[in-house]
Amino acid sequence: MKTILIKNAKIVNEGTIFEGDVLIENEFIAEIAQNISPKSSDCKIIDAEGNYLIPGAIDDQVHFREPGLTHKGDIASESRAAVAGGITSFIEQPNTVPNAVTQELLEQKYQIAAETSFANYSFMMGATNDNLEEVLKTNPKNVAGIKIFLGSSTGNMLVDNEAVLEKIFSSTKMLIAVHCEDEATIKSNLEKYKAEYGDNIPMEFHHLIRSEEACYLSSSKAIALAKKTGARLHIFHVSTAKETELFTNKIPLEDKQITAEVCVHHLWFTNEDYATKGTLIKWNPAVKTQKDKDGLWKALLDDRIDVIATDHAPHTLEEKKNPYTSAPSGGPLVQHAVVAMFQAFHQGKISVEKIVEKMAHNPAKIFKIDRRGFIKKGFYADLAIVNPGMPWRVNKQNILYKCGWSPFEDVTFTSRITHTFVNGELVYQHFKNTGARPAKRLEFNR
Repeated sequence: MKTILIKNAKIVNEGTIFEGDVLIENEFIAEIAQNISPKSSDCKIIDAEGNYLIPGAIDDQVHFREPGLTHKGDIASESRAAVAGGITSFIEQPNTVPNAVTQELLEQKYQIAAETSFANYSFMMGATNDNLEEVLKTNPKNVAGIKIFLGSSTGNMLVDNEAVLEKIFSSTKMLIAVHCEDEATIKSNLEKYKAEYGDNIPMEFHHLIRSEEACYLSSSKAIALAKKTGARLHIFHVSTAKETELFTNKIPLEDKQITAEVCVHHLWFTNEDYATKGTLIKWNPAVKTQKDKDGLWKALLDDRIDVIATDHAPHTLEEKKNPYTSAPSGGPLVQHAVVAMFQAFHQGKISVEKIVEKMAHNPAKIFKIDRRGFIKKGFYADLAIVNPGMPWRVNKQNILYKCGWSPFEDVTFTSRITHTFVNGELVYQHFKNTGARPAKRLEFNR
């Protein structure tokens, strides 16, 4: 039996922090107590004194670019960066090439991950205007959910047929995750700015093109449809204060039929940062105003927003340097998401307990992930140790993304991930990947 004993940790779980030890046996957490003695001479002991032990983060929205876009990133490279950032499980999106819109194409992605991923994995099934039959074949026990783009995306993944949308919403009991931006509003705004600037539209107008109106119109429509059909709806990357009014904190998370996610970049940047960061912080939905950022933080802390994720979506620097209309949206975030939220903790914006709730507990609850997201006896030992006082500066030398850059370059974070465990194995230690690859396909209690 392989055993690891983590001693003297500040264990963060279900709204409390307590000092103690965690014993890992094979893949699972075997014991949690104030003082545990090693059971055998070959038990590996890790002293975590002064450091937080948190459940590994579960990132419910990433784009790891494989297959078809592997010059930007791949499952191996991006999952390696994820575990270095304390993310032990990810849910990847279907807008790869080809789009994962048939069961066969979806399963091919699982096969790649089984051979190459360093973190536990699941993949969303993609919906289109004409693949309902394939969508309904999706197995709720081993696929995270159905993804619908209500704003433009790669290939044929924009679902803009309202009859089809209603059919999908009313036909499946699986969680439906949506990207909400109204395409007609965006196209109209874009044409206005193109008429004035051509392709070289200044980045400062991005949040006015992919506007508050475009987001709110689409989110409110999706929510109205979910209420009409009884669908289980999860809205990805909410980016405006106005949209937060659509969500409730009046009922427990387990009873919510409509849940919401915010991404790290919408909590960190504002439109004021376009002047220095340019297209490096071009995302869809756009980073918006300080008022929006403040509104997102408020909704996150009062539990109208349930999850913090990354929408990790790497592109090469060469692609990002294109003029506005051809510079792709998205950026790499998985290596720096947890420490970015710990930076917010150091700034007094959020507690460590709340970070864990939004990045580990709640994704596990929302997706009904089997035995992950908590530090509990009998659960998989997906864990990260965070040193809250080990400052480090993000630079080219320590960035692990295949694309080789980060929107956090030159930021100094106060906290650092020192160890990450996936299924009881140490996959990252002292700023190096160990090479271990114990990752598993996520399973769901549905």
